Amino acid sequence: MLDKVFQNINRINPIVHCITNFVTVNDCANIILACGGSPTMAYDFREVADITSKTNALVLNMGTVSDNDAMITAGRRSNELNHPVIIDPVGVGGSRFRVDTFRQLADSMQFSVIRGNISEIKAIATGKSDIRGVDATEADKITENNVYEIAAMAKQLSIKMKSVIVISGPIDIVANKEIAYLVRNGHPIMAKITGSGCMSTAMLGAFCGGNPDDILEASLASTVTMGVCGELAYEKTAAARGGTMTFRLHLIDQVSLVTPEIICEMMRIEKI
Repeated sequence: MLDKVFQNINRINPIVHCITNFVTVNDCANIILACGGSPTMAYDFREVADITSKTNALVLNMGTVSDNDAMITAGRRSNELNHPVIIDPVGVGGSRFRVDTFRQLADSMQFSVIRGNISEIKAIATGKSDIRGVDATEADKITENNVYEIAAMAKQLSIKMKSVIVISGPIDIVANKEIAYLVRNGHPIMAKITGSGCMSTAMLGAFCGGNPDDILEASLASTVTMGVCGELAYEKTAAARGGTMTFRLHLIDQVSLVTPEIICEMMRIEKI
């Protein structure tokens, strides 16, 4: 599975159009380059339809959203061209504005993948959340005790939204309406750097842009790759006695260096 996904990325060199969080835009561009894609970060509504027409995938990130017009214009054009559209509903449920923004986007286009933390996905699935800021709440944390229940919720949301659902956490979940994968890769330090979630979403753009005919497998491969690279980056960081900024550097490095063989050796996946 991984070999084919990576071969397609290397063959296509997918161009990923990102309308993303200005806090992490540089990290998103670099992670796309590191995994074999090519980023473009155009966000003015006057050009996004033209820009996205020449790309392979669209990534929308609500982290610092202030104007929906560009996202809606690019999303509709991507749908017309059958390009994968990946949405990161950052902080949805944290304010009425973000709830309304997500609903407007969802009513305007079809998402291929919805990726968020458990609090964000729960807010979309149930309409209820006590999220503060952009982080998942402690009460919502994915654990071995609730992961199967959350995976079932993800499957139901996939049916409702007609999208692959990716939930990040101590255990990552990748699901469509029929299958859920539990991914037990990664390291807790990944939650300590700004942009790890945004980078994961940007990577999904490259993986799905290179594999538009199998969004579930592409999403799984991207999620596993990020988790494995997090583990490898932590090993390098610990050896260097570094902290969070050292880890951030090693994370992007590992994405550029990792091979399908290493990922297959290290991945810990359960299919349910």
